[in-house]
Amino acid sequence: MLQNWPVWSATNSPCFFKGVIVCLQVLFIGSISIQFLWKKFIIWHQNKYKTAEEGSRDCNDAKQPENCINLGVSYHASKVCCALLASIQLLRLLFFLLKGYSFGRCKSILSFLTEITQLMSWVITLVAVFQFQRAKSVKLPWLIRAWWLCSFIQAGICIAYDVHSLHLNNGVIGIKEYTDLSSLIACTYLLAISLRGTTGISLSSSKLREPLLQKSTEKHSDKSNRNSPYGRASIPQLVTFSWMNPLFSIGIKKPLEQDEVPDVDIKDSAEPVSYSFGECMNTAKERYGSSSLSIYHAIFLFIRKKAAINAGFAVVAACCSYVGPSLIDDFVKFLSAKEEHGITRGYFLALAFLGAKIVETVFQRQWIFGSRQLGLRLRAALISHIYKKGLCLSNQSRQKHTSGEIINYMSVDIHRISELMWYLNTVWMLPIQISLAIYVLHKNLGFGALAGLAATFLIMACNIPITRTQKRFQSKIMESKDERMKATSEVLKNMKILKLQAWDTQYLHKLEDLRKIEYGWLWNSLRLQAISGFIFWGAPAFISVATFGVCILVGIPLTAGRVLSALATFRMLQDPIFNLPDLLSALAQGKVSADRIASYLQEEEMKLDAVEVVPKSDTEFTVEIDCGKFSWDPESKHPTLDGIQLSVRRGMKVAICGTVGSGKSSLLSSILGEIPKLNGTVRISGSKAYVPQTPWILTGNVRDNILFGNPYEFDKYERTIQACALTKDFELFANGDLTEIGERGINMSGGQKQRIQIARSVYQDADIYLLDDPFSAVDAHTGTQLFKDCLMGLLKEKTILYVTHQVEFLPAADLILVMQNGRIAQAGKFDELLQQNIGFEVLVGAHSQALESILNAENSSRMVQIDDRSNDELDGENSATQLQIVEKQESEQNLCQDIADRGRLMQDEEREKGSIGKAVYWTYLTAVRGGALVPFIVTAQSLFQILQVASNYWMAWATPTETTGQIVGISFVFLVYILLSVGSSLCVLVREMLVAITGLLTSQKFFTDMLHCILRAPMSFFDSTPTGRVLNRVSTDQSVVDLEIAGKLGWCAFSVIQILGTVTVMSQVAWPVFLIFIPVTAICIWYQKYYIPTTRELARLFGILRAPILHHFAESLTGAATIRAFGQQERFTHTNLGLIDQHSRPWFHNASAIEWLSFRLNMLSNFVFAFSLVLLVSLPKGFINPSLAGLAVTYGLNLNSQLATIIWNLCNTETKMISVERILQYSRIKSEAPLAIKSCQPPTNWPDTGKICFTNLQVRYAEHLPSVLRNITCTIPGRKKVGVVGRTGSGKSTLIQALFRIVEPREGSIIIDDVDICKIGLHDLRSRLSIIPQDPTMFEGTARGNLDPLNQYPAHRIWEVLEKCQLGELVCQDEKKLELKIVENGENLSVGQRQLFCLGRALLKRSSILVLDEATASVDSATDGIVQETIRKEFKDCTVVTIAHRIHTVIDSDLILVLSEGRVLEYDTPARLLEREDSAFSKLIKEYSVRSQGFSNLTNAVRCQILKPDKPNVRFQDQFV
Repeated sequence: MLQNWPVWSATNSPCFFKGVIVCLQVLFIGSISIQFLWKKFIIWHQNKYKTAEEGSRDCNDAKQPENCINLGVSYHASKVCCALLASIQLLRLLFFLLKGYSFGRCKSILSFLTEITQLMSWVITLVAVFQFQRAKSVKLPWLIRAWWLCSFIQAGICIAYDVHSLHLNNGVIGIKEYTDLSSLIACTYLLAISLRGTTGISLSSSKLREPLLQKSTEKHSDKSNRNSPYGRASIPQLVTFSWMNPLFSIGIKKPLEQDEVPDVDIKDSAEPVSYSFGECMNTAKERYGSSSLSIYHAIFLFIRKKAAINAGFAVVAACCSYVGPSLIDDFVKFLSAKEEHGITRGYFLALAFLGAKIVETVFQRQWIFGSRQLGLRLRAALISHIYKKGLCLSNQSRQKHTSGEIINYMSVDIHRISELMWYLNTVWMLPIQISLAIYVLHKNLGFGALAGLAATFLIMACNIPITRTQKRFQSKIMESKDERMKATSEVLKNMKILKLQAWDTQYLHKLEDLRKIEYGWLWNSLRLQAISGFIFWGAPAFISVATFGVCILVGIPLTAGRVLSALATFRMLQDPIFNLPDLLSALAQGKVSADRIASYLQEEEMKLDAVEVVPKSDTEFTVEIDCGKFSWDPESKHPTLDGIQLSVRRGMKVAICGTVGSGKSSLLSSILGEIPKLNGTVRISGSKAYVPQTPWILTGNVRDNILFGNPYEFDKYERTIQACALTKDFELFANGDLTEIGERGINMSGGQKQRIQIARSVYQDADIYLLDDPFSAVDAHTGTQLFKDCLMGLLKEKTILYVTHQVEFLPAADLILVMQNGRIAQAGKFDELLQQNIGFEVLVGAHSQALESILNAENSSRMVQIDDRSNDELDGENSATQLQIVEKQESEQNLCQDIADRGRLMQDEEREKGSIGKAVYWTYLTAVRGGALVPFIVTAQSLFQILQVASNYWMAWATPTETTGQIVGISFVFLVYILLSVGSSLCVLVREMLVAITGLLTSQKFFTDMLHCILRAPMSFFDSTPTGRVLNRVSTDQSVVDLEIAGKLGWCAFSVIQILGTVTVMSQVAWPVFLIFIPVTAICIWYQKYYIPTTRELARLFGILRAPILHHFAESLTGAATIRAFGQQERFTHTNLGLIDQHSRPWFHNASAIEWLSFRLNMLSNFVFAFSLVLLVSLPKGFINPSLAGLAVTYGLNLNSQLATIIWNLCNTETKMISVERILQYSRIKSEAPLAIKSCQPPTNWPDTGKICFTNLQVRYAEHLPSVLRNITCTIPGRKKVGVVGRTGSGKSTLIQALFRIVEPREGSIIIDDVDICKIGLHDLRSRLSIIPQDPTMFEGTARGNLDPLNQYPAHRIWEVLEKCQLGELVCQDEKKLELKIVENGENLSVGQRQLFCLGRALLKRSSILVLDEATASVDSATDGIVQETIRKEFKDCTVVTIAHRIHTVIDSDLILVLSEGRVLEYDTPARLLEREDSAFSKLIKEYSVRSQGFSNLTNAVRCQILKPDKPNVRFQDQFV
C-alpha cells in the first residue's frame, strides 16, 4: 500500500487535496453565513409586524418559569476541542507567516488559503458551539454534524500523508506532524459527538421538576434504582465498555440477583421499540399491502439507521485488518537491510502495525455490539407484535397456528432473525475484504493475484449449492421441530388424562418418532455444515496453492517477504470465505423464519365492526341481533347460527338452553363478536363481562384474578366474594385471597375456579353479563346460593344472558331461548314455553323425571308430614351450614393446602448458582461411548495445526530473501507445500465429521433421557411446574445442545491448540516473546475469572426469564376471548412488554459483558504484538533470520484474535453449557412407580368382579402437608354402582386419584380383586381401569384418533360407540367421517360434545371398573338422561364409581359413600341413608329437593293451566327468589 503512494505524489495529490480542503472550508463558511443571515432576516421580519397584543403576550410568557439548563460533560468537551483546533490552526498560520512553511511542491498561496480558511472555520464553529447554550439547543444542527464528519476525514488523510512522507524521505517528526496528530484526536471526539447527535445540553423545568420526579419515584421506585448506566455513559466509557464496571464489581462478590441487573436504555425498551416497529409496519403496508414483502420492508425501515452506523464501523475495521498483511513485505525488507533504511523506519512500521490493530479493535467491538443491540431491539419488536396478533386472531386463523407453533415463532424464529443482524455487516464487508486482499496480493505477486481471485470465487461458488441445500434442511428442521413442539405442548397440558388412561407410553413413543424425523434432518444439516467447515479451513491452502502455482508458471519470483505477505492475506481471506456460507446459511434461516412470521402476522383478525356499540342514551335495548347469520367456518355450507332475531332490554335476565351442540355458546360468542358474522347486525349498549364455560384462571394470586386489572375497593370486593360464595374458601386458604393459583388453576377445584371467574366478572361492574353454563361445576347448594345472591341479588339491575343445563334455574328468567340446530327454536317465559309443548318439554321432562326419582326415593324411605315440611327445610339449611367442612384447598390433583408459610404452589424456577460444575462438562463429554471419540477429535486438530505451521514454516525457510539465494528447487518447495496443505485439510475434514457425529449423538441421548424423565414424572411435578419452563428446555435449550454446544466445546480445544502453535512460532524467532506471554496469559486468566461470575449469572437469568414470556403468551392465547370481552388487550400487552424488558435486561448486559472482555483482551494482544515487533526491530542484524521473523509477524497478526477467541470461547461455552445444565436438571426428576413389575403382574382377566377394598387409607400430597384422606376404610362390592358425594374439598377427587395412583397412599392399602394395586406396575393398573374425567380432554387429530389413540378397535366398533354417545350424527355430517378433524383442545366442538367423546373412550375400553368424575356436568338434562341410561346398560356387569353434583345421577346407585374432611361420614344404600333424617345424604337430598320443589310446583301448575285455561298463570320468580 505504501509503495503505491508515490503514484499519488506524482499527480500532486497533496496539492489537489489542499484544494479540496479550501473548497470545503469556503462551502462551510458560506453555508453558515447564509443560515445566520436568514435567521436575522426572520427575526427582523417578526419584530416589524409584531402587535402590541403579541408584545403583551410575550411579557406574560416571560413570567413563566424558565427551564433549567444542564450542561453535560460532552458539551464542555466539545468547546474544548473546538478551541484546541482553532488554536492549532492559529499556531500553524503563525509558523507559515514567520518561516514560510508549506507542503512540498504546493504553491504558498494555496497553503496560505488552506490555513486561513481552516482558522476561520474553527473560530466560527467555536462561536456556534457557545451559542448552543444561549439558544438552549439540545440537538446538534446537521450542518455542524456534517462539518465535524468532514473534519475527521480531513485529519485522517493528513495523518496518512504525513506517515507516507516520513516513510519515503526518512524524515523527522516536526511541528506539522504533531499538530496533525492533535487535530485527529480532537476531530475523533467531535465525530463521536456528531454521530450521537446531541449537544450535551439538557433542559428541565425548575418548578415542575420536583413533583414530576416525586410521582415518577412513587410509581417506579424499583425501576429508578436500576437506571441504565449505558444511557448515561460518556464517549470513552462507551468505547471501552467501562460503564459495565459497577455490575462486575457486584457480580464478583456474590451471585447476581434479578433486581441487581440495571434496566435497558429507553431506546432499547420494548414499548418505544414496539411503537416504532408498528409505524414501520404501517408504512410498509401502505406500500406493499398485506404481502410478505411488507415484513421485510418494515424490518428494513426499522433497522436502517442503526445498521448504517454499524456498517460504517464494520467497514473501517475491515480496512484496518489489511494494513498488517500489506506491510509484512516492507518489514521483511527492513530486517534484511537495517543499515540502509534506518532504525526509525522500523519503529514507524511497528507503530503503523499497532495503530491499525487498535483502530480495528475499537471499531470491531463497536459494530459487533451495535449488531447485538439491534438484534435485541428487533426481537423485542417482533415478540410484542406476535403477542398483539395472538390477542386479535380470528378463530379460523387461530386454528391454523397451534400454541406450539406460535411458541416456536417466539423462541426459535425470532432468535434466528435477530442473529441475522450480526451477519448483515458481512454483506458490505465481504466485497471490501476481497478487494483489499486482491490489492495486497497484486502489489506483491502481480498477475498471480488473479489466480488467487479466481480460486476465491471458485470456493465461494462451491458454497452456493451447499447453502441452497442447507436452506432446504433448515426448513425441514423447523417443520419437524414445529410438529414436535406442538405434540409436546399438547402432551404437557393433558398429562393427567394421559396417565389416567395409561396412554403416556404411547405418546412418549409418538414424541420419540417425531424427534427421529427431526434428528434425520439435523444430521443432514450438520453433515453439510462439516463440509462447509472443511472448505473454510482448507480455503487458504487451496488459494495459496493456486496462486503460488501460477506465479511459478508465469515466472514471478517468490521471495520470503512476498510469500509471507501472501500467506497472511490468505489467512485474512479465510474470514470472508467462511462468513459467506455462514451469511448465506443465516440468510436462508432468516428467510424461512421471516416468511413464517410474515405468514402469521398477515392472518385474518377479529372484525372490529362485527358488533356495533350504541350509546345508552340512544336505545332501550342492551343487546340486539337482527337477522343474524354466523359460522365458525365461513366457507361451510351449514352456518353455525342462522336466523337469529333477539332484543334484550336493560335489566332483563335471559336464559339460554338446548341440547348439546345446539349453538348456545355460539350465541354468546356472536354477542362478543368472536364468531364470524355472515349477515345481519349485532348491537350492544354498555360494557360487558364474560364467564366462559371452561374456566380460565391466570397464574397468580386469587385477588389478582378477581380484580383483573381494576383497583382494589374493599367494600365492593367484600360484596363480590360474598355473593360468589368464596368467603369460606378464603378463610381456609393458607394465605387467604393472596394464595397463589397454579397454572390453569391446577390447585383449585372445578367449583372454585368457576366461582373465581364469576367473581371476576361481577367485580367489573359491567352492564351486560354473558355467563356460559356457570353452574355446571358447583354442587346443588352452592349453585342455589350463586343464583340467589349473585345473579338475582348483586346483579339484579344488570342485563344477564346465561347458558344453563340446570332446568331449575330457568323459571326465574324474563326470557328463555331454546336453541336447536343453530336456531332459536322457541323464545318466551317458562310457562309460555311449557304451554307450547314443542321441544322445551323434552328438556323439562327429562329434568322432571330425574327430580321425580329423587322425590320418590326420599318419600319411599320415610314419610314426612306436609305441615312439618317448612321446619325440615329450615333444618336442611342449618345442616348445610353444619356440613361446611374444614375445606382443604383440594383440586383436580388436589395439592390440598397451600404451604402455610408461603401460600404458593408455583415456586421460582430452579437456578444453579456459581460456576458450571465439572460434572456437567464430564457428563457431556462422556455421554457417547464414554467419551471415546474425544481424543480422536483433539488428535485431528493437533495434526492440522502441526501440518499448517509446517507448511508455512517450509515456505518461509525455503524461499529466498533479498540477501539470500534459493536453497532448494522451487518445484520441490511447491510439491512439499501441496502435500502438507492437503494433509492439514484432510485432518480438518475428519475433525469436523467427528464433532458433528459426537455432538448430535450426545444431544439425542440428552433429549431422550429428559423426555423419559418428564413423562415419567409424578403429577405433582406438572402441578407445580409451568408448562413454559418445560417447553423452554425442549425447544430453546435443546436447540442449543443440538447445534451449538459441540462446536463451542470443540473451538475451546482448537483455539488453545492454535495459540500454542502461534506462541511456538513467535518464541522460536524471538524467545523474549515467550516471557511476556506468561504474564499476559496470567492477566487473561484473571480477566476470565473476573468476568465469568457475572456473565454466567446473567446467562442463567435470561434463560430463566425467557419462560415467563412464553408462559404469559400461552395463557393469553387460551383466554383471548375473555381478554377481548373485558377489553383488557392493552393491559395484557403492557404486561408482555414488561416481561420482554425483564428478559432484555440480563441479555443486553450479557452481550455488553462479552464486548467488555473482548475489548480488553484484544488491546492486551495488540500490545504483546507491538512488543514483539519492537523487539524484532531492536535486535541487531544477523541475530534472526528475516524470513522467520516475517513468519512470526504473520502469526502475530492473528494473536489478538486468537487470544480473544480462546477466552471468549471458554466464557461463551460456559454460558452455553447452562443449557446442558438445565436439561440435566430435568433428567434427574424423581420418577413415578415402575410401569410394570414382572414379578407382580396381575392376571390377564384382572379385574374380574371389580371388588375394591380401601383399608386405613391415608393420602397426603407432600410430607410437610397434612393428610387429605384420613383412615378411609370401606369395601365397594364387585359389579355394583357406588355414588360418592360430599362438599367441595371433602376428598372425592383425591379418592379417585389414589385409586389410579396419581398420588401414592401414605398408609393403608387399596386392593382390587385380591390384588394390592401398590404392588403392581402403574401401566398394569391404569390400563385395566376406565375413567370419564370432569374436564373433557381432546387432542389435535381426528375423531377416531381421539377415541382410539392406540388403534386397537375396528371401525364398526367405533361407529357403534359413537351412536351410543349421541355423536353419530355429528360425525356422519362431515365428509371425512371418522377422520373428522379435531383442532387443538377440541375447540371446534362444544364442551358437551367433548364430554361425550370421553364417554366414548370408556365405552370402547369396557373395563370392569368405571369411574365417572362429574362426567355429564356440561350436557343438558335430556342428553344426561340418555347418557346415564347408556352407562347403566353398557356397564351393568361392571363396578361403577360416580362422583356427581347432580344428585339424580347417583340416587339409583346400589351404595352411597359420603365423604367429609377426608373421612368416611356415611356408607350405605340410599334407602337406608334416607331413612335417617339426620344423615348427611338426607340433608343433601333435602337441599336439592328444596331448590327444585318450587320448580316442580310450577311445572305442575302450568300443566294444570294447560288442562284448565280459566285459572290465572302462576309466577315462579317470587317463589324462587
